[in-house]
Amino acid sequence: MRVKKIHIGIKDLKSSLADFVRVAEAIERGEKVKKTRGIYFTSMEAFRKVLTPKRMNLLRLIRAKKPTSLHQLARLARRNIKNVSDDVRYLAQVGLVELKDSEKKISALVNYDKILLEIAV
Repeated sequence: MRVKKIHIGIKDLKSSLADFVRVAEAIERGEKVKKTRGIYFTSMEAFRKVLTPKRMNLLRLIRAKKPTSLHQLARLARRNIKNVSDDVRYLAQVGLVELKDSEKKISALVNYDKILLEIAV
């Protein structure tokens, strides 16, 4: 079975803007640009605010138990549904969770096995 990975990186704003300018100039010259995938944060502090221990636990539970609703996920996590819902929606906004809407229920999916962290020096 193939392991699916999601890439997370830490880049300061200056580096991110420089990458954007480099790609835009390459496109303007008509060059093909390799699409990079991943989620990038501007600092380790921003990364830590997103991937708290409770949110990491939610990611693990979603991946392992595949709950059919946020209520079921809250029961598995032994946490309040409102807090779980807020955390899952935030993780979805960042791109770490995919939300599925089906008849009066919202469920969450994690489509990767590993998170790879890359930090520019």
